[in-house]
Amino acid sequence: MTGNFVTVECSDCGNEQTVFEKTATVVNCAVCGTTLATPTGGKATIEHEIVETVEAR
Repeated sequence: MTGNFVTVECSDCGNEQTVFEKTATVVNCAVCGTTLATPTGGKATIEHEIVETVEAR
């Protein structure tokens, strides 16, 4: 698997959620439902603050 996981902080509610940076589906915040990541065919568009990058092994 190539790609990393990133922890994203929702700017609406402050929830931190870990998502795959090359997600193939839209990822919504588990708390408020705001879109956190949108697939683009490569790296996802992430419109909220990335708090941490967790490298895949």
